[in-house]
Amino acid sequence: MEVAVVDFRAPDAPERFTRSLRETGFAVLVNHPLPWPLVEQIYREWAALFDSPAVDAYDVDPGGQVGWFPATRSETAKGHTARDLKEFFHVYEWSVFPKEVSNAALEYRQIAIDLALTLLTWIEAETPPEIAQRLSMPLSEMMTGSTRSLLRVLRYPPLPAEIPDGAVRAAAHEDINLLTVLPASDQPGLELLGADGSWFQVPCDPGSLAVNGGEMLDLATEGHYPATTHRVVNPTGAAGRLPRMSLPMFLHPADEVVLSDGRTASAFLEERIAELRGDRA
Repeated sequence: MEVAVVDFRAPDAPERFTRSLRETGFAVLVNHPLPWPLVEQIYREWAALFDSPAVDAYDVDPGGQVGWFPATRSETAKGHTARDLKEFFHVYEWSVFPKEVSNAALEYRQIAIDLALTLLTWIEAETPPEIAQRLSMPLSEMMTGSTRSLLRVLRYPPLPAEIPDGAVRAAAHEDINLLTVLPASDQPGLELLGADGSWFQVPCDPGSLAVNGGEMLDLATEGHYPATTHRVVNPTGAAGRLPRMSLPMFLHPADEVVLSDGRTASAFLEERIAELRGDRA
């Protein structure tokens, strides 16, 4: 399996990007509008925050989705029993934001959303009419009034001396949302599952940007754009002593958008959040 590396400014970028998303669930963009120095600044600032006792002031409400999620409250991927080896901070347009860091993450968030909206119009334009007519509304209109799009500032700490059975940095999963925009991490480790059952590394060159479709896009298009399974594997050797930073931007539609068969984006999201918290019956 080969994920296409697409020059964002090339004339054929919309077609190549959409084809890769259709065939692999992923595409990698270069020469895009997200400034790499801004990403590096965020990695530095937030790594320092995660290492500081100041982060304790932003501890997430046990029933909430805002603030700092320490490793003890990390997600358990659907179908797994061990928590992921990670910590993260959720940033919405309306949520708490730490005073210990600059506004770089907020600047990045807006640029990433604007980029994701552009990519959504590419997908809309390249989608076959027989698929487009099954949607409850055009893809770009699904974002009108949305307040759910989420920036997750994510750190995978150095691996513990004793790793719990089955625990990895991010167990195999699919994203919930429409699109995920993900700048290259400062460490490798992201892999996607191919149709043949093999795992493939996603290119991680500095300055590149991985984009993947989520379950909401999969559901709305009846699988035309698949939500491909991916994971972040544990490093080996000396690399295990290094942390890994990541900045996924999750593009979510408005709550009332019907994805399929009367199922709204809000209802679907609540189902998935309950699963990630381990609220399964």
